[in-house]
Amino acid sequence: MKTKAGIEINEQIGWKAISPGGIVTEAGSAQHFKTGDWRTMRPVWLQEKCRQCLLCAPTCPDSSIPVVERKREKFDYDHCKGCGICVKACPFEAIEWTKEIK
Repeated sequence: MKTKAGIEINEQIGWKAISPGGIVTEAGSAQHFKTGDWRTMRPVWLQEKCRQCLLCAPTCPDSSIPVVERKREKFDYDHCKGCGICVKACPFEAIEWTKEIK
């Protein structure tokens, strides 16, 4: 992704290099940046309790619950912002809500 001035946007770019209003030449998404460090709480998947109902995955607003071949996998903590929606969605208490340790 690039700014209007053609500067590549990445995690190292300073605020002065971005044009006013953050205008970019193409739409972006959090997929290109690690946004998980915003978290204060962390969901922890308890695999032994999980029944693979997959009710958690579509509720995640950050697509942090990968599903491969109809089975959920471990959280993508690079993008999980710790909203807790998945914890509420799981009917089997297979997601534990814990304080983030940094």
